[in-house]
Amino acid sequence: MPGKLIDGIEQASKITESVKNEVSLLQKQGIKPRLAVVLAGENAASKLYVEKKRQACEKAGVAFELVKFPETVKEEVVLEAIIKLNKDAQVNAILVQLPLPKGISQERVLNEVFPLKDVDGFTSANLGMLAYGNEQLVACTAKGIVKLIESTGTKIEGKNACIVNHSVVVGKPLSLMLLNRNATVTVCHEFTKDLAFQTRQADILVTAVGKPGLVKAGMVKKGAIVIDAGIAKKDGKTLGDADFEAVKKDASFITPVPGGVGPMTVACLLENTVLAAKLQRKG
Repeated sequence: MPGKLIDGIEQASKITESVKNEVSLLQKQGIKPRLAVVLAGENAASKLYVEKKRQACEKAGVAFELVKFPETVKEEVVLEAIIKLNKDAQVNAILVQLPLPKGISQERVLNEVFPLKDVDGFTSANLGMLAYGNEQLVACTAKGIVKLIESTGTKIEGKNACIVNHSVVVGKPLSLMLLNRNATVTVCHEFTKDLAFQTRQADILVTAVGKPGLVKAGMVKKGAIVIDAGIAKKDGKTLGDADFEAVKKDASFITPVPGGVGPMTVACLLENTVLAAKLQRKG
């Protein structure tokens, strides 16, 4: 039997509806969750992602603010804007849209965000807490992937998990989240020797490279869960890393591209925004 489709749109809709209800309750208490997105540069994909986040905020009743800079912006200007947002009591959540223009330090900019407003979980403080098992504000894509795995009813504990990505956006936070759930985790990247050997050991395979056809038939263990977080354009089509039709023959569950991880990332951003508002209320 071919793998069952994990519908990210359906799962994301459930989260968005829950967030909408929480926002309504918070508003009755005088709290209006507000997300500020910092966008520097003219990256077309970034602009599209930001627009999707704006639309999602509108749907959930979360206030949205865009702080936009040209490609030529100086690092200090971006840092000053983040400091201002940190001090703004009306802003509960801050997200820096990546990638940043050349010449700007991603690490320095991300770490300027106040940890309790860091809804992408990229600050050293939040990554450090995650390493200790405190999943407070964690990376949205990693959080969405874990929720998709859990939606299958599969117990993560004791499973072999292979992640093909070692970035701070996906691979590193996801590896920690899976370790927190007692999976045995292998993290692969461009220097990994014999990628197919590693992927064939995995009960849970996550790929997030942006290289269509990277995961082919014969690279997936029978009955594995395949989460495809890769995204790329080819011949006018949006594709993931996995050869979908070939891989789903061996997988027990598989996410589509589009309609899998992407919607969950945005939904988890909304969830983190509400969580940030609650954390700041507690002080």
